[in-house]
Amino acid sequence: MPHKTDIEIAQEAAMAPIAEVAAKLGIADGELELYGKYKAKVARGLWDRIKDRPDGRLILVTAITPTPAGEGKTTTSVGLAQALALIGKKATLALREPSLGPVFGIKGGAAGGGYSQVVPMEDINIHFTGDFHAVTSAHNLLAAMLDNSVQQGNRLGIDPRRIVLRRVLDMNDRSLRRIVIGLGGRTEGVPREDGFDITVASEVMAILCLASGVQDLKRRLGEIIVAYTYEGKPVRARDLEAHGAMAMLLRDAIKPNLVQTLEHVPAFVHGGPFANIAHGCNSIMATKYGLKLADYFVTEAGFAADLGAEKFFDIKCRIAGLRPNAAVIVATIRALKMHGGLPKDELASPNLKSLEAGIPNLEKHVENMLSYGLPVVVAINAFPTDSEEELRFIVERCAALGVPVARSDIWAQGGAGGVELANLVVEACGKPNEFHFLYDSDSPPMEKITTIATKIYGAAGVSFTDRAMSDLKLIHELGCDGLLVCMAKTQSSLSDDPNVKGRPEGFTLTVREVRLSAGAGFIIPITGTIMTMPGLPKRPSACDIDVDENGRVSGLF
Repeated sequence: MPHKTDIEIAQEAAMAPIAEVAAKLGIADGELELYGKYKAKVARGLWDRIKDRPDGRLILVTAITPTPAGEGKTTTSVGLAQALALIGKKATLALREPSLGPVFGIKGGAAGGGYSQVVPMEDINIHFTGDFHAVTSAHNLLAAMLDNSVQQGNRLGIDPRRIVLRRVLDMNDRSLRRIVIGLGGRTEGVPREDGFDITVASEVMAILCLASGVQDLKRRLGEIIVAYTYEGKPVRARDLEAHGAMAMLLRDAIKPNLVQTLEHVPAFVHGGPFANIAHGCNSIMATKYGLKLADYFVTEAGFAADLGAEKFFDIKCRIAGLRPNAAVIVATIRALKMHGGLPKDELASPNLKSLEAGIPNLEKHVENMLSYGLPVVVAINAFPTDSEEELRFIVERCAALGVPVARSDIWAQGGAGGVELANLVVEACGKPNEFHFLYDSDSPPMEKITTIATKIYGAAGVSFTDRAMSDLKLIHELGCDGLLVCMAKTQSSLSDDPNVKGRPEGFTLTVREVRLSAGAGFIIPITGTIMTMPGLPKRPSACDIDVDENGRVSGLF
């Protein structure tokens, strides 16, 4: 009998009214802004009531380096929260919102899978509460005001050749990567090259997720550098007087969204910055609400631990003043064998040789998380083809590092399949930890970049191109050396070469350029080729998505 699809499981689920779900966290009806029966935003007044409460335990779910075999980080996050509730803990979680680009492209959504999903799945994966549309509008308002300023006399002396702000759209559309605007004569604007990024790559999205409130949001929006003058001076959004109207467009988007898992565990789904070009975490506000409202709070960060977890700790936790209690690293036996060189079509058969060759990738991520002073638990996301011999091998290798391992079957069983994992996580959260950041924020940018590359990626050193050195010189002249570092690197390898699997060592990381996100509060060293506007595959997922006359969606995962 074939497995049910994720959407079939989600559509068959009996959801509870969101007010009932919110009541599990002690949220009153008057503290919710309802978006139908099953979705809500939390009202601003709730924070005033709970802000002085002690924080619950903060658990980060991260993963090994992604492979086409799959790892299941989001599914594990949802399943772990359900398992914690099942063993009697007051638990909640927070995830990022899915982008329409991957939904209609090739990657899929971001609502979990099997019996560990957040629902209503269709709504979350499509328009949800309109947050992404608000970010798109706020960003493009800034772009329009920028070009209008140049057109209407250029009072700021903007050099059209040094405009760095691109437009955004929450869709995969490669045709918009490089465009020319302002054609058609004097009244149609100043002709120049432009382009579009996907909305999740917008600095506005990163700012939304790092802001502590409306005033902080407005301040950060004002700091966005959009262009440079003919004299080389930065032009910011506040110089265009755009930040107030941008914040107005985001006045509802900044409020965290509350939904539920298939087992009615409260779940915040809020924000979705790119995990390459930005920090790849849900909003600080959703995280702070969750920590005040629950005893155990589960969240995740984009891609593997070398990208997502490092940015979660060194950027998000530092900015928000958070102190994590434990890290969970998700792996699959299939993916580890793939890191060991086994082809995808041979993963179903036991192969200890390939597993032994691939497990150094897991070991490196474990060592990295331990280096932050945190207790670590490894979750092996179960597949029917896993052998007991392979599982024992992983347990033994992790035991040598002092790290416990749980086999997790939360895709097929929901919370019940994660009870062992939940108990290990509770035990880990009870241990004292010595959490600390990887680098000092006051260190020079090159030192911070080199520290990340050598200590987290395993590089022997870093090479900076002439372009990168020029960028760092400008950053220094602007007084931005103290900003944090948000590395842009392939998610497919610990190195900057996506084809190198396992645990590469002795390589040199090359930084091609360094971008400045002054509003978000970080610089972005670019390594390799980073795509900020994806394209659609030959047959997009959109080809299989449909809706009937009753509004029932099909083909969505």
